Amino acid sequence: MTVVMPRFHTVPLAWDRWAWHPVSVMSDNSPASESPGRPQVPAADQTLRILTFLARQRGPIAASTLATHLGIPRSSMYHLLATLEEHGFVVHVPSERRWGLGTAAFELAGGYARQQPLARLGRPLVAALADRTGESAHLAVMTGSDVLYIVEERAPRRPALVTDVGVRLPAHLTATGRAMLAALPREQVRALYPGSASFADRTGRGPRRPGELREVLRQVRVDGFATEDGEVTLGLRSVGVAVRDHAGWPVAAVAVTWPDDSAQQASTFAALLEAAAAELRRRLYGSGAGVSAR
Repeated sequence: MTVVMPRFHTVPLAWDRWAWHPVSVMSDNSPASESPGRPQVPAADQTLRILTFLARQRGPIAASTLATHLGIPRSSMYHLLATLEEHGFVVHVPSERRWGLGTAAFELAGGYARQQPLARLGRPLVAALADRTGESAHLAVMTGSDVLYIVEERAPRRPALVTDVGVRLPAHLTATGRAMLAALPREQVRALYPGSASFADRTGRGPRRPGELREVLRQVRVDGFATEDGEVTLGLRSVGVAVRDHAGWPVAAVAVTWPDDSAQQASTFAALLEAAAAELRRRLYGSGAGVSAR
């Protein structure tokens, strides 16, 4: 019996008859699979560029300005901003038609700070402050409209404080919070404190309306440091100074707390705090890191 074996490719292949789609067997992470200069996920790339650009500005800016600088179509820009606003990463200032960073962006910054650099680099400086002043010292970051304490150094024979590591307190009542709020654009502060309902109370002291907070922060800018007197705990006072990044944004604040029956004055500690803040900034960003005025 004769067996006829099938023959393959008995018809010559015509390369122009079908579209040829080569299949790569290389890893998706291979440089060869990437198009130079073209992001794999354009929307994610645009979102991150928007947040990065906003973080470098001195205050909220118009969507048209964002679109022009980043080369993103305006229609896409408004969709991206709406999504970012929904998740709290940007805020819209309707009266000025401008956009700025939202509280969720500060949450990310605070999370990064808690994980390593600020706490690790700031701890010896806070300890040195406690040694030099003989009072308790601490380091805090902003998280929304609160401050979160990431380092505390308790001075010997001093009263226990509520500002333990991991504790959150309303920023408008604390010296650290006021120091950081005063370094933010005024539009950003308005977004965080739009009305009287935004103001928590602990001891019956402190600002309760946006206008009162504006006056407190104005005085902080005049003095160069922030104070609080019994707003957090009756019988205790604090003074704080912001630590700013290269663009002038407040990444943290250092403070000293002491009993109000002491003869010590806030101005006595202010110079030490300013030196500690400057040294922490240098350790974080290098000796060439300047601070932009707001």
